[in-house]
Order: sequence, then C-alpha cells, then structure tokens
Amino acid sequence: MVTDGQVRRLLRELEAGTSLASAARRAGMSDKTARQYREHRTLPSVRKQSRLPRTYRTRPDPFAEVWSAVEERLKAEPRLLAKTLFDWLRRQHPGRFFDSHRRTFERRVRQWRALHGPGKAIMFRQMHSAGDLAASDFTHMNSLNITIAGQRFDHLVYHFVLTYSNWESVTVCASESFEALSDGVQNALWELGGVPRRHRSDSLSAAVNNLSVTREFQTRYRDLMAHYGVSPQRINARQAHENGDAESSHGHFKTAVDQALLLRGSREFASREEYGHFLQNLVKTRNAGRQNRFTEELSVLRHLPDSRLSSCLKVPCRVDSGSLIHIHRNVYSVHSRLIGEEVEARLYADRVEVWYADRCVDTLPRLVGRDQHTVNYRHVIDSLIRKPGAFAQYAYRDDLFPTTRFRIAYDRFCAHGDERHGAREYLKILHHAAHNSEAAIDDALRVLLASDSALSSGTVIARAQASSELPAPTAVVVEAPDLKEFDALLTLTEETHGQDAKTNGFTDNCGGSAADNSDAVDRRTSDGTVAGTATAGVPRLLPGRSRSGRPGELQLPTVPRSVESSRMRGPHPGSHPPDGDGVASSRRQDLGPVSLVAVAAGGAATVPGAARRWLPCPPGERLGLRQTRLGENARDLCGGRATRVAGLPGALRDVQLAGAGPARRQTGSEARALPEEAVRFYGPGHRRFGIRAAESGGNGGTLHVVGRTVRAGQRDVDQQLAFLAMDGNLQGPNDHRSGDRPSGASQRDRGVERAELPAGDREGFEEARGRRCRIGIEEVIRREI
Repeated sequence: MVTDGQVRRLLRELEAGTSLASAARRAGMSDKTARQYREHRTLPSVRKQSRLPRTYRTRPDPFAEVWSAVEERLKAEPRLLAKTLFDWLRRQHPGRFFDSHRRTFERRVRQWRALHGPGKAIMFRQMHSAGDLAASDFTHMNSLNITIAGQRFDHLVYHFVLTYSNWESVTVCASESFEALSDGVQNALWELGGVPRRHRSDSLSAAVNNLSVTREFQTRYRDLMAHYGVSPQRINARQAHENGDAESSHGHFKTAVDQALLLRGSREFASREEYGHFLQNLVKTRNAGRQNRFTEELSVLRHLPDSRLSSCLKVPCRVDSGSLIHIHRNVYSVHSRLIGEEVEARLYADRVEVWYADRCVDTLPRLVGRDQHTVNYRHVIDSLIRKPGAFAQYAYRDDLFPTTRFRIAYDRFCAHGDERHGAREYLKILHHAAHNSEAAIDDALRVLLASDSALSSGTVIARAQASSELPAPTAVVVEAPDLKEFDALLTLTEETHGQDAKTNGFTDNCGGSAADNSDAVDRRTSDGTVAGTATAGVPRLLPGRSRSGRPGELQLPTVPRSVESSRMRGPHPGSHPPDGDGVASSRRQDLGPVSLVAVAAGGAATVPGAARRWLPCPPGERLGLRQTRLGENARDLCGGRATRVAGLPGALRDVQLAGAGPARRQTGSEARALPEEAVRFYGPGHRRFGIRAAESGGNGGTLHVVGRTVRAGQRDVDQQLAFLAMDGNLQGPNDHRSGDRPSGASQRDRGVERAELPAGDREGFEEARGRRCRIGIEEVIRREI
C-alpha cells in the first residue's frame, strides 16, 4: 500500500526535474502507480475518504432463494447455531451447498443477529471498595491429575477472594459440606488478619436452604457469619456471573497450579500435607504482586473475634450389636467393647472423632456422600475369629481386606472350593496382622504369592515373624550377561556340532556319532595351537584315527554300496603306507589332525570291523556327486534325517597331487603309485547313477549329504588330505587358469571371489580329472584319504 510520504517524495522528485521512472524507484512504487499520482495530485488518505461505499456484488448470492426460510427459523428460535442451520439447508437442498459456502452463511447469520436479532445480556461493571466485599466458592481440581502416594487424589479447593485487591486464600477439602465451608472461611479470615463487611457465596446447600420459598440461610451458616460480624449474601440460582470475581479467579488459579506442576516436573506428592504446603506457597507468590491494593484493604478491615468458632457437628449415636454407628446414612465401625454404649461423633471436614466419657476414643476418615461404609478389621477380628462361618456372607466383608494381597491370599485359600477352611486360614493371618504387624504380613504375602508353593496361614505367619530376612521389594537381582555366550553364536566348532548330532540321534555312516569323529578336532594346547599339529618349518607325521587300524595309520574308506563287477579302474587292494610319509608343513602353516571315517561296502566289507550302512537315496533320483572346492570347509559326514556337519573353523582342506611342488605358503604331499581295482556299484531299481567328473581346479573332499541327495567329492588315489593355514596374502584373481598377475599387484582383492589354487602338478591333475570322467555309472571308487 502506498503511503502519503511516498507520494510526497514522488511529487518532490518530479518537481526537481527527475524522470518518472527514477522518481518512482526513489519513492518505492511502480511506474504505473507513479503516473496515476502525477496526474491526480492527491494523497492516498484523501482518495480513500472521498471513495464511495460499494453497493454492488461481485458474485451472485448463493442464499438469496433460501434466506427467507432461514430468517423464519431464526425468529422462531434465536438460539440456533449457524452451523446447525447450514446442515439443515444441505439436507433440504442436496448437492446445492458445499463446505466453501459455510463461512459466507455464518457471516450472514451474524449480521442478521446484529441487525434484527434479540438483545443480549449486558454485563455491568461494578465499583469495589477496599475492605467491603469478599467472594468465595468451591472449585474441582480433578482435571490436574494430582496423585498422593501413587493414588489419584480427587478433591476440591475452597477459594476465598477479596474483590478489591484480588487477595486470595485456598483450603483443600473433600466435599462442599458446611464443615469445609466453615474451615475455609475461618482459615482465610485468620490468615487475612481482619474481617470484611460482606461475604458473598454461591447458593450451595451448606449455606442456603434452597428448599424454602424465601431461600433463607442455614442456621449454622448464619451463626458463623454472626460470630465474625459479617453480612452474608448469596447469588441467584444458576447465575454464576453474579459471583464473577470468584468464578474468574478459579480459572486463573488452576492455570497457575498447572504451570507450577509443569515447572516442578511431577504431579506426585508424598502426603496431603505436602500438597497443601505446595498450594500455600503458590498462593503467597500470587499475593505478593497485589501488595499495593491489599495494603489499602488492611487499613479498613475490622478486627477478628477472640477465638475461632468450632466447625464440627456433634451427633450423638449408640453403638449397635455389630459394633457400628450410623451417621448421616453412613456406617462407621468402632471397637467392640463400646457395643451398647452412647457415644458422641464429632464431624469435621475430613475426619470423624468418636468421643466417650469426654475422651476421644477413635478417629476415623470421614466418608463422602451417602450410603457409604468403612469397617476397621481391628474392631471386629476378635469376635470374627471365633465365628469364622460368618465371614463368607458378611455384609461388609470387602472392608476386611487391608490390601490387595490379602484379597489374593483369601482367594488362594478358597481355591479348592472349601470356603470354611479358606475363611479360617485367612482370619488367622488377619488376626496376626491386627495384633502384631500388618506390614509384616503384607510383606510375607508378597514373597509367597510370587512363588508357586502351597499357601497356608502357618507359612505366612512364620515368614512374617522373620520379616527381617525377607528381600526388599526394590531388591531386584539382575544377573550380568555372559558375553561368551554371544561369542559362541559366532563360532562353529566340530565339538558343538558333534554334541548336537549325538543328542538328536544323528550318526555317521560308520555307525558312530559325529561327536566321535570330532574328538580329535578343535583341541588346542596351552600355546594356542591345535593338538597334533606341526609347528611351522618342522616336518611331522599326520595323526589319524580309525576303528580298524592302528593309531596313526590311515584306513581306506569305501563307498557303502555292493561290489559286483568291474567297469572302472579303482584303487588296488592292499594296505596303504602310513599317512603323512614325507609330508612336511611349510612356513606359517600348522597341520591339524585328520579325522578319517571308515566306511564298509554294502556287500562284503573290505575293511575289517567296519559297520554296514546304506546312504539314503530316494527311488528314481540320480545320485549327484560334486567336488569340494578350495576355500570350502570340508566336514565329516553325519547321517540321519537332517544334514549335520562338523568342521574346524579357520582350517581349509586341500588336496595335492603326490610329488607336487609346493606353492607359496602351500605344501603338497609326495606321490605314490597305488594299484587299482574295478568294482560294480548297485543303484536303486533300474536307474543308473550319475557320476560326473570333478570340476576344473577342484580338489577332493568328503561326502556331503544335501537333502535326500548324496554328493561325494572325487579324489584320485594319489591325492592326500591336508590342512592349509591361511594368512593375509592369499592368491589373487589371476593366480589360476591362464591369467598372469602383474608384478606388484595387490594380494588382497576383496571385490573378486578367490579362484582355487592349482593342485600342485598340473599334468598329473589333468590326467586324474580325465580318468574320473571315464568312470562308469555302476562302478565305485575305493578311495584313500
């Protein structure tokens, strides 16, 4: 919007000879706007005053046709809301009015009410004089969610306000009783230190007899006001605005309490007294900002009387045969020795005092409302334990459960359906709680109910007598987690797998469990090396184990199938030389123990003492055999319904041709010629076994059961199993086949899968692979590991 100052500057620039464009930029307006003000030579304020009001519409009125019906509705019932009428119009004319029309309709209704609607109530501002009027009322504080000792505290606050200075005083109470009104008024007056001339209250029944025609004050309230020399006033029924000072102070006070609780950080209080002190401190802070006008009121307030007026109501009553007294349709219990005696009950705002022979014999919490009851089990337990049959149907039985644990204990006693026995057991612990310690019984029940053991009164009382030995409710012991258990999840050992296989009934193909084959594996010495291995640079024999051979001597495992005829070349009969002859460990390489599995053929066993066992194979499915590759952790076979393997972590099994030259950080074994023998291999039904040659670059391994298919690694007779210790620099991607790795290339290529090292002698390896490819379908190889 262009201001008068901008136009004046524009005109000065134009008179000085500045061009229109330059003058407009300096005045902060566009060229078009500057041209208009140059032609008219009038300021914006003058043009606005001379503008005529608009009498035309820029768009059609959507409510022109229905407005007469709306006016009739408004005249018949002016309290109808605009939204209600708009919804009515949409139902009368479907699809004609939309949500975008609602604001327009509400504006039209508001304008009609201001021009043609009925008059509204007028609020007349009042002049207040110092020390003249005090207003008071009760207000509920439940919306603040105050808790005391963990329990929700529903309560009211009596709010007393001086209308001139807005000085205030509060008193916590449970109900709008006369006792609460009397305590609140007297607390405020004695805290104030003076008495105002008038006091205005709501039309509450504690002060006003609303059932009378004249609605006169109650006698007790009139006597209270006369004791302090105050003229009482009341407002009309359901006209809260007449006591506006007190009503307005309610909202401001509760907002201040809510903000103080937010600043405190908690709505929990240890006791009612602590909560009362919290409110009193807040009120003092609020009154500190009203000292100027409050000082004026103190100078004109009248003096207090010599003493306070008693707020209690004295009610004489007689104790009945049930050791009960009845006050204002509420039931209270007293001690059984007062049965038949006349006592005096003094009712205060929060308590009831029982007086006998001018002595206070008991103090009970006052009940709120009507037809309530409170029975203290200590008053009746001596008679009830002699009459346990009366407990089950006692009218006030629920009052005889001090805590929730007592109720749970009673239900546990009656769990077997014998209520008389359960009542006797429960009354015993209740009698002990009444004459000794309720807290000790409750603590013993806390411990016993948490267990599944049988509950009895003798056990509870014994635990209560030894309450000093019971653990505290906050004594929660949380065992520190063993981090080794998490490490075990990341470690795979032959020992653990062998135990699992033995536990679940899995056995290997020799009739023994997998745990038997893993005894020689994963046994480390104190220096961290594997038992039975050779240190780097020191030649050592490879220890073996067999059921039929001597310690340290390897036996030939055979394929568990029947031998019938010969169609292929196999290993020659005869004993093998001791394993490990001439096998030496290279530098940085430890050779672990080799666990061999002796397998007997399905027909005549070639190995003495070997067990006969058949490998599972589904009918009609070809037997698949695959080659274990370098980098795979070869495991011993574990037969059974599921595949279970065992292996040594960190060790890789490789196969080298005899006499092969050792590669870098890899040692092969010496070559030795062995005789061959042809055998026949039976298959399931008429189907032929499919035996394929090992893949190029592969090296033999042990049998692997995958699902229902048997896969076996093929190994030549002159190959021997060995362990390769791995270090950081292994072969690169071009160490195999035809590629040559350039000099200085990285030894760690993590982005490419490692190719297998050649199995020592390349020509011998190719010859062995070609010989395996020529194996017949129904023939088997007897192999040496």
